[in-house]
Amino acid sequence: MTGSSGQNVLTPHSGPEHSITTLWWVMFGVACVGFTIVAVLLLLGWIRRNRAALPFGGTERAATRLVVGLGIATPLVLLTALFIWSDVFVIRTTAAPSPSSTRLRVHVVGHQWFWTIAYGSQRATTANELHIPVRTRVDVIGTSADVIHSLWVPELNRKADLIPGRTNSLLLYADRVGTYPGQCAEFCGQQHAHMQLVVVAQPRAQFEQWLHAEQRPASRWLPLFAKKGCANCHEIRGTPARAHVGPDLTHVASRALLAAGTIPNDRAHLRAWLQNPQQVKPGTKMPNLPLSPRDLDALVSYLESLK
Repeated sequence: MTGSSGQNVLTPHSGPEHSITTLWWVMFGVACVGFTIVAVLLLLGWIRRNRAALPFGGTERAATRLVVGLGIATPLVLLTALFIWSDVFVIRTTAAPSPSSTRLRVHVVGHQWFWTIAYGSQRATTANELHIPVRTRVDVIGTSADVIHSLWVPELNRKADLIPGRTNSLLLYADRVGTYPGQCAEFCGQQHAHMQLVVVAQPRAQFEQWLHAEQRPASRWLPLFAKKGCANCHEIRGTPARAHVGPDLTHVASRALLAAGTIPNDRAHLRAWLQNPQQVKPGTKMPNLPLSPRDLDALVSYLESLK
């Protein structure tokens, strides 16, 4: 699936974690080779236990050279090479960003079961998609609106618990463009498994363009949105809808996923979500609304226009 930024969602990446994985496989391979050699030597030793010479015709001097070569020289060379590789290449790619890196502050609030994201003093609020510029230290200040949640983006950093009435902080840093899946890592209720967060790392210019567009209010208003009770829970900036119970929908059409990663953001899934949210995501706080087919089509078309 492709998001509004044109990035591929949930695709594998190369980078620090790729270097670590490669190093792990190399060390595993070396260990397997070493284990095989030791096993063969032990087997040969068992075979020659009652013989004066080695089974392959060697002498005592050859045996000494074998022990020195395989027991001392080979491990020394291999361990030195692995140490240099890990220190020069792997550790450098996973090192923390320099203090001189540009900083960005983002506020994240966990809800049952979605994420609200606000960009510092900027008039930009979104849901479930955290956009960040690459090679930038991003300070995420998190809290919870209801129960304990835990924000975790495995490829970018450790997890941080979000506790009602308290704030916690987490540093995110992406050194390459890409899409990084995140998840609530603290059981928080029936739909805990469907509380996903996507971090979209973009080039600085592209991020600034996205943030500028995100600050703009909606250009259209549909009175039906308030008439059917949607405005009692959602905000659409620049319109009479100013509630904060559910996610901000000002630019909902620009997001790749709906319902915190539960379904794709396309017309068919959006229609199914509005028609029967409890069937799509049982236990969600969004109620089933009595919508006629005509009203449902009008609401879907309106939300699709909010880009």
